[in-house]
Amino acid sequence: MGSLLRPPVLRDARRRHESGEIGAEQLRAVEDDAIRDVIKMQKAAGLSSATDGEFRRGSWHMDFIYALGGVSKSDQRLHVKFHNLAGDLEFSPPGLQVDGKVRLDEPIFADHFRFLQSHVDPGVTPKLTIPSPSMVYYRGGRAAVSESVYPDLEEFFADLSAAYKQQVDAVHGLGCRYLQLDDTSLAYLNDPAQRELVARMGGDPDTQHLRNIATMNAALEGRPGDLTVTTHLCRGNFRSSWAAEGSYEFVAEALFGELAVDGFFLEYDDERSGGFEPLRFVPKDKKVVLGLVTTKRPELEDPDVLVRRIEEASQYVDIDRLCLSPQCGFSSTEEGNDLTADDQLRKLELIVATADRVWGGK
Repeated sequence: MGSLLRPPVLRDARRRHESGEIGAEQLRAVEDDAIRDVIKMQKAAGLSSATDGEFRRGSWHMDFIYALGGVSKSDQRLHVKFHNLAGDLEFSPPGLQVDGKVRLDEPIFADHFRFLQSHVDPGVTPKLTIPSPSMVYYRGGRAAVSESVYPDLEEFFADLSAAYKQQVDAVHGLGCRYLQLDDTSLAYLNDPAQRELVARMGGDPDTQHLRNIATMNAALEGRPGDLTVTTHLCRGNFRSSWAAEGSYEFVAEALFGELAVDGFFLEYDDERSGGFEPLRFVPKDKKVVLGLVTTKRPELEDPDVLVRRIEEASQYVDIDRLCLSPQCGFSSTEEGNDLTADDQLRKLELIVATADRVWGGK
């Protein structure tokens, strides 16, 4: 998917770097070693693509967003309530503010991708994951975008799309041929409670998904023909917890019919995601990656159940356009989910074995 569990040596090095015990070069050396190892792990699991596990990031999205020109950390903190079987917990990272014209000063994560690309074996596709442009606006809303800089929000969205378009073109120039735009907003908006939150923030909950789709499409307009772009949609993933729930039905027709990507990674690991009926809107030239294997718990899924659920989804999307994946990353933030590295490997091996069983290694 993108993020993988950080090994203890890396987490310790990040803590020591934050406290000033080691410098940036020492941290980089630890990251390099950990990424080399996680590339080997992905190959051992049988995967034909590889990420760097997002090992150089603190979170799946904020490291990228803060690197955009015109965006800075806010003194205020975001407050997102997550849920799991044991109860609730709050995630309170620093917020963001758009206090200048949004722009791309230089390609973001360029060095990250170069390192990954130089260490994968021939035949393995290096995959880059970045947050979708929707994430720059969704959590803070209008209040996070300076009215003196952007009195008209349409100018903000235009600049945001332009910056992302430059990023897309830049990473393609580095050799990236597989880019994934991670997005929680389009899945969150299926939840009536999240739509109420959008309304309280001054947005229009009935059209926010249309605005997000338009912004993403503008960023992808005219992209190189040999660049595969997918999007991953989930309802929150923090320390084995989730933030939203609801079927994809509310956004499905516009999402699947209008978003100009090649495929959709969809969270389907439990009842929070609803049924497969919204897949009836998926066009015949798009792929759907079913996130049936949870990253929130260590227990392995029954492969027979996975096969049966894939068959159920094939009532709406031809089976040759379906794929299988984890429901989300294993470590969307550096804290990670409540699994071990061995659990993670077994989950990935299960996915590969089940895919071989269904599609015969296609």
